[in-house]
Amino acid sequence: MRTTTETTTDESAPVRFDTKIAVLLRDDLETWQRLNVTAFVVSGLGTLAPEVIGEPYADADGTAYLPMFRQPVLVFEGTKETLTTAHGRALSRALPRAVFTSDLFGTGNDRDNRAAVRAVGTDQLDLVGMAVYGPRNAVDKVLKGARMHH
Repeated sequence: MRTTTETTTDESAPVRFDTKIAVLLRDDLETWQRLNVTAFVVSGLGTLAPEVIGEPYADADGTAYLPMFRQPVLVFEGTKETLTTAHGRALSRALPRAVFTSDLFGTGNDRDNRAAVRAVGTDQLDLVGMAVYGPRNAVDKVLKGARMHH
């Protein structure tokens, strides 16, 4: 998958992407949980889809900063059932995805996080959040029934 922009010579023209990065959160999470889940699930996308990462940043004084996603991350919310359905759709479309289950709120490191997910079958995962990346239309279909987070 690649990210493309409109063909234009106008540097001020908006950049258009044919891909989408989206996070879907369960609507019953507390604020701190929403922030934590979002941070964790998006962290995996750049490892599998390096094209989502832009160039490094620098300020006017030349201080360097890490590169970030080249495009917006859209955050959605939905019920537990919406999340389960979206997860199944992402799997059936083989889209790059990351998941966060309720069990991960009780762990404190990557090893224990992976063990907690590995201990549960796909259909039994108690999903509280997921990130998905892919062609805009495919991601829109995965997220059908979810609403923009506000």
